Amino acid sequence: MFCGNIGSASSVRTCMRTLSAVAGAVVLAWNLAGLARAEAPCGQTLDAPLRPRAVLRVHSRPAGLEIVGTDQAAIHVSCTSGDEGDAQRIRVRFQGNQDDETLTIAGDLREGNNVRVRIEVPRKTSLRVEMSAGEVKVEEIAGDMDINLYAGQITISSTRLWDYRSVDVSVSIGEVNAPVYGAQKGGFFRGITKETADGEYSLHAHVITGEIDLLGGSARATTD
Repeated sequence: MFCGNIGSASSVRTCMRTLSAVAGAVVLAWNLAGLARAEAPCGQTLDAPLRPRAVLRVHSRPAGLEIVGTDQAAIHVSCTSGDEGDAQRIRVRFQGNQDDETLTIAGDLREGNNVRVRIEVPRKTSLRVEMSAGEVKVEEIAGDMDINLYAGQITISSTRLWDYRSVDVSVSIGEVNAPVYGAQKGGFFRGITKETADGEYSLHAHVITGEIDLLGGSARATTD
């Protein structure tokens, strides 16, 4: 046994304290491993397991993000930059636990903003995306979404049934184009809200200055 042959009460207490300390160290090691699951510089790919239906939070410096749904239970991230030196200054970090994960793209560029990131995730993934400026394209994802930009463009597309329970997309200045709902609006403080009793997911997207496009197949019948 770990504590050997023990008999006295004091020896038992000492053994139990030792076992408790070891167990605590093991749990801490597991937690730390979960908090830093994978990291790579831009220019190298990042791969890690990702459970379907998990929540993926994406925090990114200004970039072009393409988030694509696949049939794999994993995340695959590829990143490119127009300048090799810039690529080395960009870090892609994936951390969290099996239900709530965070992907961070951070770093400073000397040559401007020319970073493109492709993020492949399980098709059924909930997304929370925050970025100051740039472009976010989401393709073939079935899950809740909350996407926010200060300036830029958000495009959400799907060839499958547009299956949202609630939709709330808006721009402070710009355009909202939603062929899936037969709507197009432009100007100041424009948006679209829809409610569908039979829908499964919720969609919230906001751009302060820019454009939002909702592209897809047929949508369930909605009420405004």
